[in-house]
Amino acid sequence: MVGLTSAAGLVGFLAEPDPQVQTYALARLNEDIDTLWTEVAPSISQIEALYEDESFPQRELAALVASKVYYQLGEYNESMVFALGAGKLFDLDHPGEFEDTIVAKCVDTYIALSSLFNPPKPASSVTQELNQLTTSFPSGTNGEKTNIAAGLSSPTTPFSQSSLPSKSLLSRQDSSAFDPSLPGGGNAGVPGAHPSPLALNRNTQKALQAVISRLFEACYRAGAYRQVVGIAVEARNLAVLREAIVRSSEDGKGAGKKPAAIRDKSEDLMDYLLDICMNVVQERGLRNEILQLILDLLNQIPNPDYFAIAKCVVYLNEYSMASNMLRQLVEQGNANARAIAYQLSFDLYDNGTQEFLSKVMDELPEAEEKKEEKPQMNGSAHHDRPEPTESDRLLSEVENRQDSTTSLPISRTKQRSISDDERKVYDSVRHILRGTKSIELNLEFLYRNNKADRNILNKVRDSLEARNSIFHVATTVAQAFSNAGTTNDSFFRDNLEWLGKAVNWSKFTATAALGVLHKGNIGQGQKLLEPYLPKDSTVAGSTYSQGGALYALGLIYSNHGTHVLDYLRDQFNRATDEVVQHGGALGLGVAAMATGSEELFDNLKSTLYTDSAVSGEAVGLAMGLVMLGSGNEKAVTDLLQYARDTAHEKIVRGCALGIAVTMLGRQESADKLIQGLLDDAQPALRYSGVCTLALAYCGTGSNKAVRKLLHAAVSDVSDDVRRMAVMSLGFILFRKPSAVPRIVELLSESYNPHVRYGAAMCLGLAAAGTGLEEAIDILEPMTKDSQDFVRQGAFLASALIMVQQNEAQNPKAGTIRKTLQKVVSDRHEEAMTKWGASVSLGILDAGGRNCTISLQTQTGNLNMNGIVSALIFTQYWYWFPFTLFLSGAMTPTAIIGVDQDLEVPSFKFYSATRPSVFGYPPEQEVKTSEEPEKVKTAVLSTTAQAKRRKQAKERQARKGSMDIDHTPTTPKPTDDDKMDVDEDTQRPTKEDKGEEAIADSKTEGGDKEGTPNPEGTSKKKAEKEKVGYELENMSRVLPAQLKYISFPEERYRPVKKPTGGVILLTDSKPSEAKSLLEMRSKKASTPAAPATGVTQQSGEAISTSATGTGGAIAGAGVLTAVDEDDDGEEAEVPREFDYQSDNEGEE
Repeated sequence: MVGLTSAAGLVGFLAEPDPQVQTYALARLNEDIDTLWTEVAPSISQIEALYEDESFPQRELAALVASKVYYQLGEYNESMVFALGAGKLFDLDHPGEFEDTIVAKCVDTYIALSSLFNPPKPASSVTQELNQLTTSFPSGTNGEKTNIAAGLSSPTTPFSQSSLPSKSLLSRQDSSAFDPSLPGGGNAGVPGAHPSPLALNRNTQKALQAVISRLFEACYRAGAYRQVVGIAVEARNLAVLREAIVRSSEDGKGAGKKPAAIRDKSEDLMDYLLDICMNVVQERGLRNEILQLILDLLNQIPNPDYFAIAKCVVYLNEYSMASNMLRQLVEQGNANARAIAYQLSFDLYDNGTQEFLSKVMDELPEAEEKKEEKPQMNGSAHHDRPEPTESDRLLSEVENRQDSTTSLPISRTKQRSISDDERKVYDSVRHILRGTKSIELNLEFLYRNNKADRNILNKVRDSLEARNSIFHVATTVAQAFSNAGTTNDSFFRDNLEWLGKAVNWSKFTATAALGVLHKGNIGQGQKLLEPYLPKDSTVAGSTYSQGGALYALGLIYSNHGTHVLDYLRDQFNRATDEVVQHGGALGLGVAAMATGSEELFDNLKSTLYTDSAVSGEAVGLAMGLVMLGSGNEKAVTDLLQYARDTAHEKIVRGCALGIAVTMLGRQESADKLIQGLLDDAQPALRYSGVCTLALAYCGTGSNKAVRKLLHAAVSDVSDDVRRMAVMSLGFILFRKPSAVPRIVELLSESYNPHVRYGAAMCLGLAAAGTGLEEAIDILEPMTKDSQDFVRQGAFLASALIMVQQNEAQNPKAGTIRKTLQKVVSDRHEEAMTKWGASVSLGILDAGGRNCTISLQTQTGNLNMNGIVSALIFTQYWYWFPFTLFLSGAMTPTAIIGVDQDLEVPSFKFYSATRPSVFGYPPEQEVKTSEEPEKVKTAVLSTTAQAKRRKQAKERQARKGSMDIDHTPTTPKPTDDDKMDVDEDTQRPTKEDKGEEAIADSKTEGGDKEGTPNPEGTSKKKAEKEKVGYELENMSRVLPAQLKYISFPEERYRPVKKPTGGVILLTDSKPSEAKSLLEMRSKKASTPAAPATGVTQQSGEAISTSATGTGGAIAGAGVLTAVDEDDDGEEAEVPREFDYQSDNEGEE
């Protein structure tokens, strides 16, 4: 039928009384409404009247036509309402532009309505309120406390929010649109996100639900479960979410032909849900409800995904469920279940805190003879409380939850008899949960794969003046980072003369660097530091080396203070010198991280109240580290109150950091504290508010947090606060590093150098270890900034981003290394810039080029130790010893396979890439001796003319002579125009020798003629490098390389998808003999410690006879010596200076 060109006649039919004529007109208009809608639009009221007339037989057709007219007019709400009234005439099976638009509108409306019917829980029922903190902040005019949703303006800012231009992002009045507590998961009210819920009648709501149900069924049939899960999460509808997960698992059971593929699809859905739950959902309450739902569903599955459960129980602090899973696996008794239990234990250790792990171990059955050893766990840090209180929990509602899967009858487990085999398994599980096994394996990996370039360290040492304490610290930190965790301290042994130039705090840092070098060497760590640690004897020693030794001991046992907490606490309590107290507090904080010990906290608090500026800064920080992530209101109140009372800026800074680390990951429960700190008149407390905001919302990508930080970055009057505000963006957005360059691009060009520095460090923290090219492009011009500390920050950020990157992954990797070496050797460069370049060289070779900088674990959870360590590292701005904290964020990148007996077998796995893509960077060629070359001797033109005349006369004389020499001994005459040179300059240069060596090597490689062909050689090299190669167990595997890893060997198979780190392997041939890797690190025994109190002269004697001994022992004589100005004797008072004038002298 030919299409209509005008709708005038059909519109006239709508006014006819005959329903058949009206129906005919509506049917014809529906067919050509896309071209005739302009003529129909004026008569839309007539079509609506037909729809509302209940006696009209084709009401649904009238609704469909009205919907299409409103769609063309752009009135999508009205169009959706009439489309829902069309019933089955609104066809979803034949989608078009109109249908797709209306379906999208229906989904948005469904999400908005469902969010209203499923409101979030009040903050008091989700997280613990900091009620006592309300007394620390000023009240409003009506007596009410400061509202967390108050405006972002501060009385300390130079202008208020209302004075901003109307088009400014910061002046928008819809700041509540980014509140995640609002319906829609934080997106409700945002323009273009979700519409305002319409006032729909009951019939329309039923029709909307029917359309959504049809849409969900279509997704189920197509296997598109992710779409349903996404809509359910955004709509806060847990019933739909449960249905989608159950339907997915049921479809997997029904399809018996491809069980493996279906099982993988179901696991992928669970991984997808966990990913959006942890990375997309910004409201903590909704996240907890979803994770709890996942736990309930996983426990109902016959073969649950234990590794997905592990992620949930760690975040929810469900230690009872974790111990229950371990017991169930051990009781199964087969080798596969035992391997899963071990792997689960490794994952729990990587993601849990010391307090969480200790509670898990407390609920595991153990032998009677080992119960007395229980109080030794974590130095009795957590056993001073008989029962965990509500303040110890991350989530208060988990305590009140009544669930049969989590409330385990402990008595029933204790009554059950345990076999000898199960007892051995439980001992191994406890050994893993303590972290001893993981630390031992990582130490072995770093020890046997150390690729640190010693030539770079030697060049840094030779380029920097050691008597300058800044340069000495820079060299110390660089060598500590490059050999972190490798136990290779030979640099100290071979450079005792350089080490002896360390005085005062540089000696403190040099001693503490031993803790970075021997990080994880828990078997011999205390023995190594024995010469440096404080002694009860009266032998004098340097207090700086004693304090640094306590700090080093804490770094060795970082986040694993099982056996040293009691010792550190005793030494800290005995110390009377504030330098020793400073080092002891730092060591205690690092070793007791996240133990939640009230006794240790009170012990540190008593020292804080002595009001010592030197020790107070470290004590305040240590108090926060002990309560890391607990949100303990008593701890926060004590720190905040003393920060207001003290007059020492260093103590205020330490308390400020302590408050921040206490609120790690607390999110909404920290809002009241954050707002009060940001509104404070004291810059140091506003600085604390920025740090608290960064840690409370770290890794969440929260729009609200980003908004507050940007406001502080551009409006605060303190440069310190502005610098930290920009830097804190990296902590919020490190899960989305690609979005950071766009945010800080303009800030990197700010007029304020502190903001520029903060932008550089923000890029380094957010994109650490990724090699992000967009970030490097922004940092490259900042390395030439006019301010020295901006250049310093740009170099450090570049190193953080380019760690473990080679030129195959990022072409600028080699250029950055050369630039850093050039800056270090440049005598005209500023000291702070050279300091940053030196430390950056150490970061690039972190852990012998086997470690990356990561703020999240290899399984995707927050790396609490890494996040806190990175934050404290940034405080080197005020105190250089804090630089060593970065070692806590260094994560070994390896695949370490262990079998069911927790032994390391020798086997190979496959990487489907070229070896050069993820290979080690080439070692830098550094000239060992740079002797100045002799300058060619210039010959005057008159002298050359005289020589030519003399040679011409000699030739004529030889021609006239009858005596002819047939065998001339003179060399072949050269060009007379060339200048004469000295004989010494005729020797081949180093470049010539290098070219000859290259030519010889190419000749040996198959070039018979000896003529090198660069193009041909490169082609041959490219042809030789094939795709795919084998790797031995305990080999370096970068995070980006994991997706190319496979295990083709038939005997050893991993129990889960490789994520890096320790992987449990199932042995398919347990009866056959197995080949084990040799543990080389255990063979490196620690030599006996020398006598304490040796002088510097005896240290020089050690340097001549220390061959084969460790650097820690060899350097003891140097670092423990008392400095010349620190021997306890006061300097002699100078005599009076008598001046005599000329007249007085004559008299």
